[in-house]
Amino acid sequence: MKVFVTGATGFVGTAVVQELLGSGHQVLGLARSEESAKKLIAVGAEVHRGDLNDFESLKSGTVSSDAVIHLGFVHDFTRFEEMCILDGKVIETIGEALLGTDKSFIITSGTALFSKDGITTEKDLSADNPHPRIATENAADAVAAKGVKVAVVRLSPSVHGQGDIIGFVPTSINIAKEKGKSAIINDGNNFWPAVHRLDAAKLYRLALEKPFVSGTRYHAVAEQGIPFKNIATAIAERLQIPVTSLTTDEAAEHFGWFAHFAKLNNLTSSEETKKALNWTPEHPTLMEDLQGAVYFSEL
Repeated sequence: MKVFVTGATGFVGTAVVQELLGSGHQVLGLARSEESAKKLIAVGAEVHRGDLNDFESLKSGTVSSDAVIHLGFVHDFTRFEEMCILDGKVIETIGEALLGTDKSFIITSGTALFSKDGITTEKDLSADNPHPRIATENAADAVAAKGVKVAVVRLSPSVHGQGDIIGFVPTSINIAKEKGKSAIINDGNNFWPAVHRLDAAKLYRLALEKPFVSGTRYHAVAEQGIPFKNIATAIAERLQIPVTSLTTDEAAEHFGWFAHFAKLNNLTSSEETKKALNWTPEHPTLMEDLQGAVYFSEL
């Protein structure tokens, strides 16, 4: 099938595009720059000019394809709430173009919406969640309620692998380098789920190819939770700097805007996803990537 992909040249998007092409699908990738267009052409994808603010372009890309995978998101954390609202509008726009069709619409969210004690499952919904990114899932549900065939893929907070330069792990590494210490908050026994980007890419393809009930949630989670202290310790060992425990107030100064994510407690199951899609993660774990050259090629 021909799949319209937003975010097609991003960290996860490039892997999804390659996974789709390798399985015999055609890809129409959204490109906002000449550089992005060249990347798509180089791997054998078609180019669709536009960006997430160009709603007419989103509509025409949707109409000319057999399915849509929405991976695009503007990662401007200085305007995070505004970008989450924009994501909701993008979903609504694509959804309008899909009304009256049986085309699949795969939307990207995150398990990090849920920071709590206990394990988050695919059944967990939170329409009243105060997290700004809930705008994505609320928009997905609104589109599904109109009869559009929608599934939501919740990515782990750490999607890791070669090429990860702006994610949670490289951000943690950069802060540790800048501060000269790798920090945890209190005992560091909060948990981050993780998934390798190539395993996540396969999940998107499987979700696209297998029938699903509209409104389904899938969890791109290979490891349900790694203690943050383990991640911080691995970073400290690679950088040869100390690990320091901070109070919540101290962490706010140390991590800045990233403090919310550093204290994230997000144990997450993907058992239902694995069963529904016959999905088995097979690529390196986060700790294996931290211990190898993926994040520390200069050492």
